[in-house]
Amino acid sequence: MLSQITGENEMSSELRRELVDCWVVVSNAGGAAGFPFPPVTFDEVAAVADRIISGLDPRRSRLLLATVDGVLAGWLNVRRDLNPLVAHWGTVHHVQTHTAFRRRGFGAALMNRLKDVARDEMGLEQLHLAARGGVGLEHFYGGLGWKEIGRWPGALRIAPGDDRDEILMALAL
Repeated sequence: MLSQITGENEMSSELRRELVDCWVVVSNAGGAAGFPFPPVTFDEVAAVADRIISGLDPRRSRLLLATVDGVLAGWLNVRRDLNPLVAHWGTVHHVQTHTAFRRRGFGAALMNRLKDVARDEMGLEQLHLAARGGVGLEHFYGGLGWKEIGRWPGALRIAPGDDRDEILMALAL
């Protein structure tokens, strides 16, 4: 099931715990979800998650969630800047699927639902995201209609001698 959260008051303590747990598991499995240097702890991730949750607002920031039998399978965050110069586009952050639910289409389902939410509910005209090179994410997003619009060669240093491109992608809605 796909759902969204548009305000901090909609986030139960149980769902917050599941979201943080998912992020810890994904990050510690090497996922490119915002914490590049595993291992990460629950408390480290919770501090960042709490900032995202406290900033939820129907016009500016939403969480999209995928659940299976009431268990969080994956999530993402979409945000927009209300500055009139850029208020027509949003940025997608922290796209992730819990490792126990991988390869079952939840990431694609979230990204496809995101198109409708961003366009129809947030009034956005385009979306942007940055993906870590070297793990095939550009192929995943490309298969969903996203276009590569640029790269920052070697922008991400995962480890000494392991520099990766940051791949900039966009989707017109």
